[in-house]
Formats: sequence, C-alpha cells, structure tokens
Amino acid sequence: MSLVTQNMFRAASIQFDIKLGDVNYNLSYVLSEIRRLSKEGVRLIVLPEMWSTGYAWRKLGKLSERTSEIIEELKKVSKKGIVIIGSMPEKDREDIYNTAYVIDNGKLIGKYRKIHLFTPMKENYFLKAGNETLLCNTSIGKIGVLICYDIRFPDLPRRLTLEGAEILAVPAEWPHPRLDHWRTILKARAIENQLFVIATNRCGRQGMVRFCGNSMIVNPWGEIISEAGEEKAAITADVDLSQVARYREDMPALKNRRPEVY
Repeated sequence: MSLVTQNMFRAASIQFDIKLGDVNYNLSYVLSEIRRLSKEGVRLIVLPEMWSTGYAWRKLGKLSERTSEIIEELKKVSKKGIVIIGSMPEKDREDIYNTAYVIDNGKLIGKYRKIHLFTPMKENYFLKAGNETLLCNTSIGKIGVLICYDIRFPDLPRRLTLEGAEILAVPAEWPHPRLDHWRTILKARAIENQLFVIATNRCGRQGMVRFCGNSMIVNPWGEIISEAGEEKAAITADVDLSQVARYREDMPALKNRRPEVY
C-alpha cells in the first residue's frame, strides 16, 4: 500500500529504451506505465531526459511540434493527483531547448530549460541553453528540477536547496562508461543538500552509445531506497518528507554554512 498522508507518498521512475524519433511509441509506453502506477497509488513520476524523441538531433525541430500535444495527454493522466516530470524538445522561434515540464494534477505548473549543455556530445550545436532555475511548489512538496549533466554542478542544486527544495527530480540520458559517476554524484547531492533525489535515466542504446539505466531514489541520508538495473523498469519507493527536516536538524550542515568566508 502507498503512503497517503500530508508528508508521505509513493514516487516512481519510469526507465525505458527510448525509440529514436518515434513519438507515438514513446508516448504510448509512458502513458500505459503512468496509468498502471496511478492504480498503485503513485503520486510523483519522473521520466527520462528527452523521453518523447531521444536525441534525434536533426529532427528535433519537427518533432518538437508534438510537445504541446504530449503535454495535453500528460495533463489528462495526471488529474488523479499525480505530479509528472520529464524533459522533451521545446521550440521557441528558431531555438530548440531541452525542457523539463512539471505537470501537477492536470495543470502545467512549470518548465525548466537545461542550463548546462553537454559539450562532449555537441548538445551546444543543436540546443540553446536555459538561463533560469526552477523550484516548483507542487501538491506533494517543493521540487527542484535538474537535467542530466546539471548534476555535475553542485552550485545549482545547492541554490534550489536554499530556496526550499525537498526533492530534486533529475531526468537523464547518462551513458554507461560513467555509471559510477552517476551513482556517486546522485548520492552526494542527496547527502550534501539533505533532501530526496529522484533520478530517471534511460536504458538501451543509441548508435554506439549504451545507456546505463540505474534510475534511483535516494533519501536525505544518502541511502538508495530503490534502484533499477540496466533493463526497462519502473521503480517505486515511499517518500517521507518529514525526513528532510529531521535530517537537517540532526546534522545541521546547512545551518552551519559560512558563505561569508568562502
């Protein structure tokens, strides 16, 4: 049974092998999983990075035309009190952004454009970087949003934490050679900011690149409370937001900061 109190709820990550450029398949799979998880009492669902299209670089302009349609579908399936977060291509005039959308109980309440573009994969050739952070006051708690490479920059999640974040949601397409970095950094972000991290990676391959999966939910103590392997999976965990305040009281590292010195 899921936890259904003011501070407690069930969260999920939907990890799958994104079919490159196949919006119909990707959307159909995600909607079916959301409906299934909804019946299990899940209240927060995090999807992978660019889950609707994958990195179909030269087709992103055309494929992004379906993003508004997809948002409407997600609004429908979120109306039973679900928060859904995942990134898709967004076209704004001539620019394409990697944008994470936050949908809460039938409404689009925020969007975050990826700030740190991954230059080793030439993201900066095809995408425009965002310039604004996002902290959403959702129906289940305060959620800060990052996308993949963003987690390597600790100043960004720290800012979200100081603004009140209780959860970091991280859609990603993280490749296999850096699996150890993925696991280590996510735990570190949870520990140093004393909050929950819900990170959803893709699995499978795109060309020569193999993605490592290992989506995970980490508690404020840095413990992995649910983790996928390298195959398609939906993982869940019960989240108790009262742990955030309790851990911050027991280990007052945030209160003991001395930014005037450093």
